[in-house]
Amino acid sequence: MSDNIWGYQPTAGHTAGTDLIGFKVEAADGSIGKVDKHSDEVDSSYLVVDTGVWIFGKHVLLPAGTVRSVDPDERKIFVGLTKDQIKNSPEFDKEKHTDDPGYHEQIGGYYHGHRRP
Repeated sequence: MSDNIWGYQPTAGHTAGTDLIGFKVEAADGSIGKVDKHSDEVDSSYLVVDTGVWIFGKHVLLPAGTVRSVDPDERKIFVGLTKDQIKNSPEFDKEKHTDDPGYHEQIGGYYHGHRRP
């Protein structure tokens, strides 16, 4: 597994430029929501997931390095995290945290210790 939490793993099957908006996101133990926004920027790739009612309509930011695989036919993204790991991540406000380097560092540190192959 790559040490770069902000880059897609080579085995994930993601092609830069693919529109992932609307893809369902699956944690190791169930569905967590749908992609609301994403970035393919080098060393700063991420997904913003709308969790719907699962965690009270909040959004979460997932670094691209947490993605295990992308299934374009099923329009699903599988991440190597549990629902609790995602639910307990640092709070995300899409209006101010999307491009905040300090927040990205905080998120990167949190998820770097929680990734699973």
